[in-house]
Amino acid sequence: MAISKDKKNTLVADLTELLNNSKMTVFAKYQGLTVAELQELRKAAREQGVKIKVVKNRLVRVAMDSVAVYKDTDTTNLVGQLLYAISDTDEVAPAKVLANFAKTHDMLVVAGGFNDSGAALSDADVKALAALPSKNELIGQVVAQLLSPLNDSVSGLANGVSEIVSGLENKAA
Repeated sequence: MAISKDKKNTLVADLTELLNNSKMTVFAKYQGLTVAELQELRKAAREQGVKIKVVKNRLVRVAMDSVAVYKDTDTTNLVGQLLYAISDTDEVAPAKVLANFAKTHDMLVVAGGFNDSGAALSDADVKALAALPSKNELIGQVVAQLLSPLNDSVSGLANGVSEIVSGLENKAA
């Protein structure tokens, strides 16, 4: 069923805004997924702050032409039935959401993506991004590394003090 020109203009305006604020956009082939599976994917994406859009590729191209960063981006991979995962807060979240969902649903195939500087990413690039730890995990690892010498010093001092106290107790007895 065809959609009206007003509806298309609204869709393009919404997509333009999403792409303008996007840190990462990943697209995947979803042919063969049921409505229930798509709803499950949308729920998992929502929990990670990712928006899932199913829109005609032609409308995505029009929206990309409206965003300065994406004007020269190669869109030849936008063919077939695609869904788009878009995040305006985390660069890795769309790739992670789709890759994790694809592990249990063979019908979802990650096809590529676009980063916030307008560069087109291959499916291999997106899968490599999905394997990276999330931003919060990386921050946690850095903080743990920074606190490690401090924790080692405190535990060393604590052990030294307890050994001195137990040595004094042995001498007193």
